[in-house]
Amino acid sequence: MDVPRTETVQYRFDGPEDAPVLVIGPSLGTTWHMWDRQIPELVPHWRVLRFDLPGHGGAPAHPASAVGELADRLIATLDGLGVQRFGYAGCSIGGAIGADLALRHPHRVASLALVAASPRFGSADEFRQRGVVVRTNGLEPMARTAPERWFTSGFAAAQPAIVEWAVQMVRTTDPGCYIAACEALAAFDIRDELGRITVPTLVLVGAEDRVTGPGDARTLVAGIPDARLALVPGAAHLAPVEQPAAVTELLLTHFSAAWQDTLTALPAPADMPRLSAPVLPVAEITAAERPEAADAGYTDPYERGMRTRREVLGDAHVDRAMGAADDFTGDFQELATRYAWGEVWSRDGLDRRTRSCVTLTALVAGGHLESLAAHVRAALRNGLGPAEIKEVLMQTAVYCGLPAASAAFSIAQSVIQEETTPRP
Repeated sequence: MDVPRTETVQYRFDGPEDAPVLVIGPSLGTTWHMWDRQIPELVPHWRVLRFDLPGHGGAPAHPASAVGELADRLIATLDGLGVQRFGYAGCSIGGAIGADLALRHPHRVASLALVAASPRFGSADEFRQRGVVVRTNGLEPMARTAPERWFTSGFAAAQPAIVEWAVQMVRTTDPGCYIAACEALAAFDIRDELGRITVPTLVLVGAEDRVTGPGDARTLVAGIPDARLALVPGAAHLAPVEQPAAVTELLLTHFSAAWQDTLTALPAPADMPRLSAPVLPVAEITAAERPEAADAGYTDPYERGMRTRREVLGDAHVDRAMGAADDFTGDFQELATRYAWGEVWSRDGLDRRTRSCVTLTALVAGGHLESLAAHVRAALRNGLGPAEIKEVLMQTAVYCGLPAASAAFSIAQSVIQEETTPRP
């Protein structure tokens, strides 16, 4: 039987062929060109491989909805090139890919730089709602708001050409791949695994980053045993673009020092710049031991159900329901989580889009409109567009009656307007 071939990534090399390899990963909505201003200073010392995310920068539009899948595609690319050991620097989702590589392929990552990264990127609800907005409105809302997420206001005002370049990067991204990357970020959470990252790590963050700010950076540094923090003044989320000289200096110093004992010795140029941005060492913090299940192959239906329930309904909805549970209703919440979500919603026989169609129909047919709003939101998260939800409700009008469908349309219209309107 043929084994499916792992997808690869679109890449380019810069630098001498015999130099150690430094892999650089981009942020969501950008291309490898976000690192253009670092390349002239890096290539005298390293062979730099930059790559694009799926559907970004003209890369093939083969969506990947998990950070681990993106990391696997990068590893497949490096295997094809014969690159076994490398340094890695990545920004935002590119940083998440680097952290995943350090966790699953520690023997291959010589040194790591996490730029504008986080062990968990905001909330799952936030990124799934962003996916709903893009599915409904395209990428224009994301393109228009990119400058305020990526740059300080002063930089944006002074550099209109760079701002327009950034907007165009988002506009030319494949929407399906952008949505899949949002799903990947929604599911990414390595807070309990940071202690297993054992490679020398630089955590670099813009002092004015409002997406993954200094607080997220400090969480990374506190959890990774061999990590240092670099705070870049006058920079927001895309610090490599906004403060290229400072970021380049930090990367040069980190990778030159970290690789001395792990890779072929690099020439140590006399003019290697000294570190001027603040880098703060931290003491080692070990991860707490966690008991392992007696049967490693067993998954508690409650745990599986809670994960599925949160993915479908959203953290905010589930937190409200669980927070309101008391001695009287707590057992019911456990029953719903264990059996409805852990047993039925988690079965393989139907995908989640289809289960949402069935659920919407059943709620209208049963007159359970008090639950309809939550499941319209769930349907949007599960990939149904407003037009498809409309068709489901049109079908219910025939088989469940016009009054029931009319009430359902009213509820669904309100939810769709709320969920598909871009948030500031």
